[in-house]
Amino acid sequence: MVATAANTSVPSRHAPMLIIGLLFFIFGFVTWMNGPLIQFVELAFELDTVNAFLVLMAFYLSYFFLALPAAAILRRTGMKRGMAFGLFVMALGALAFGQFAVQRWYPGALGGLFVIGAGLALLQTAANPYISILGPIESAAQRIAFMGICNKVAGILAPFALGVFVLHGLGDLKAEVQAADPATRSALLDAFAARVHLPYLGMAIVLAVLGAWIVRSPLPEVRAAEANAAAAQRDGLRAYPHLWLGVLCLFLYVGVEVMAGDAIGTYGRGFGLPPDETKFFTSFTLSAMLAGYVAGLVAIPRFVSQSRYLAGSAALGVLLALGAYFTRGYVSVGMVAALGFANAMLWPAIFPLAIKGLGRLTEIGSALLIMGIAGGALVPQTFAILREHVDFQFAFAAIMVPCYLYILYYAVLGHRAGRSD
Repeated sequence: MVATAANTSVPSRHAPMLIIGLLFFIFGFVTWMNGPLIQFVELAFELDTVNAFLVLMAFYLSYFFLALPAAAILRRTGMKRGMAFGLFVMALGALAFGQFAVQRWYPGALGGLFVIGAGLALLQTAANPYISILGPIESAAQRIAFMGICNKVAGILAPFALGVFVLHGLGDLKAEVQAADPATRSALLDAFAARVHLPYLGMAIVLAVLGAWIVRSPLPEVRAAEANAAAAQRDGLRAYPHLWLGVLCLFLYVGVEVMAGDAIGTYGRGFGLPPDETKFFTSFTLSAMLAGYVAGLVAIPRFVSQSRYLAGSAALGVLLALGAYFTRGYVSVGMVAALGFANAMLWPAIFPLAIKGLGRLTEIGSALLIMGIAGGALVPQTFAILREHVDFQFAFAAIMVPCYLYILYYAVLGHRAGRSD
């Protein structure tokens, strides 16, 4: 029997939430490796900052290209088998990235990251609407906050794992490489690049095993057409302007999240801070996000609505981004890390507000929102290019403040556009 939000009891939601929580842990571990991975490719492939940021471009653009095909796949497979398929795709991507990184062939390594992102696009297109409509849509932010805690715990661990197994002694190695003759330099970089092989091979095995387990798990199917229908269902996505405004909102949100999380190491190096410290900065942002998720889990919807919490988070983002601009050194980096707290509840609030009332169009609407994850590719790349021409702090603030202002608009007015409820 297929479950709907209407007939899924609270106890029966616990097992699905734990299973989806495990998937969000995987999302976080894989996604938040990208920040320290920028420093890895910068040295292993001898790249400048703009080309190193192609790590984010390849990974996040996959969401743009694969989200709509993912929705079509999910209509055939159902959400459960679709999630398993996504894990298998991610396993192939991890194998490819590890192999091409060892060979120090950057286009192949970027291709591996693109495939990992493709698998994640399928997982995200299924998992986010699934958890949103597993219970009442008004409390979806609370459930997604729990998923966010799973995601960010993994995200905190990922930079440390990569730092310990791959990036250890990074500062000393950079000095050795710079002082070495061409033959020694090549040997040093080959050995450094080879460090990433075993971690990604292990990741591929875990992802494949998890995919096989998901197929046999007690995860029920959920019919979005029944669980997320408005009182008066309208034809066509054009009749839901709050969705389209939400796609742009999610695009900008992912951009600012990646800027605060993955670009923080590059931001810190702009002050001359040592690489052996900056490689861990992503974990500081994610720790702040974890605190933000706990706050949201407690507050929504008990004390404040999803939309009001979203507005407060966006306003805090504006203040912290300006604070980062007007301070220097570790204090400024701390302001950027604190953006994690402001960012924590943005996705959990935006996603359910944007898909509310879509009914049978929920899967395709969710796919459009997942396409918005491409903001994680374009916004940081804009920063990488701008910082070549203007002060990096000004470039950071000039990007972040307008993004948060739009998110504030969506929280106050945009999420109600075209809706009569």
